Amino acid sequence: MIAGRHIVLGVTGGIAAYKAAYLARRLIERGAEVRVVMTPSATEFIGPATFAAITGFHPLVDLFEHEEVSPHTSLARWADGIVVAPATASSIARIAHGESSNALVATLLAATVPIVIAPAMHTEMWEHPATVANIAALADFGYHIVEPDTGGLAGGDEGVGRLADPDSIMDALDDALGRGDLEGLTVLVTAGGTRESIDPVRFIGNRSSGKMGNALAVEAARRGAIVTLVTTTEAPTFGGIRVISVETAEEMATAVWENAPGCDIAIMAAAVADFRPADPIEHKLHRADAPPTIALEPTPDILMGLSERGDVGFLVGFAAEVGSLDRVVDKAQKKGVDLLVANDVADPGSGFGSDTNRVTLVARDGSITELELMPKSEVAAAIFSKITDLRDGS
Repeated sequence: MIAGRHIVLGVTGGIAAYKAAYLARRLIERGAEVRVVMTPSATEFIGPATFAAITGFHPLVDLFEHEEVSPHTSLARWADGIVVAPATASSIARIAHGESSNALVATLLAATVPIVIAPAMHTEMWEHPATVANIAALADFGYHIVEPDTGGLAGGDEGVGRLADPDSIMDALDDALGRGDLEGLTVLVTAGGTRESIDPVRFIGNRSSGKMGNALAVEAARRGAIVTLVTTTEAPTFGGIRVISVETAEEMATAVWENAPGCDIAIMAAAVADFRPADPIEHKLHRADAPPTIALEPTPDILMGLSERGDVGFLVGFAAEVGSLDRVVDKAQKKGVDLLVANDVADPGSGFGSDTNRVTLVARDGSITELELMPKSEVAAAIFSKITDLRDGS
């Protein structure tokens, strides 16, 4: 499944390189996030700026003119799949023999993900024994080969060697990627901190940035889920995520309870205010007119409401604690969740607004899994892996 996946597009130096720009656009339209790696000769046929404009990322061309120490390994780890289109005879030979003198071949050698090769060259080159042997070697590596079409070639020639149709290449990539482990499941995620109005200017809120919830929504989409994100913050720009923007706990509760019935997985990652002003004022309070106290009332308990309704397949709650996490096992049982994700927001690198998190996972049976401090994207992946294990009963 291409939607929600990280796809690296490799472009080599043949006349068909111009078609790679269209392929990049089509991959993005299918919901993929695309980054490009080019051979130096590919830049003679199409400029890197073209791909930068299409994908939003400047292509990797030179291993030694990049801010990262090892850009090819970073790109390989980022990728869910790689497609090389067009793949010239020269590049195919380099790949087959592990000759990593350019960024593209180096990235392929560092990759452990499905790789699709779409050759394009003159008929005589395609049928040469050397090319035949190199293609066979790539197939033996487990690469997926999209054989070229027959048609017009460079210089007015006709024959086999024309780059396959972009839709055929994407179909091959789709098959190579396979189904995500959440394919077809519906996932509901909440993110951000709610704001409860005091007056039109002021509010009661918290420091939640929504980064953890956003990371969970993106990870669910990458794994093939149909995702709804209810958020108070800016949503991630990632294909396949339906976004519902809210501000208050009441608005979030309404959106969640309307969209939760029949949902396979619901993850309540938002930091919802427990209290709100009982009588918000319609006009701006001036300093001289401000009341000495503000009466508060409870907000809806969204997580408990979902638990009591019992119409969600698998329910995940979040608990932001300060200091000890001794209460989280009891909280998991009281809330009736299948999994509780707890963290100490006072822990350095684990608080609101950080790009990292250190969480403890508490299952319904009280078993505990402690994760190390890691980027929130990796925390999200670990959470979904735990969810999958618990749903499968393993």
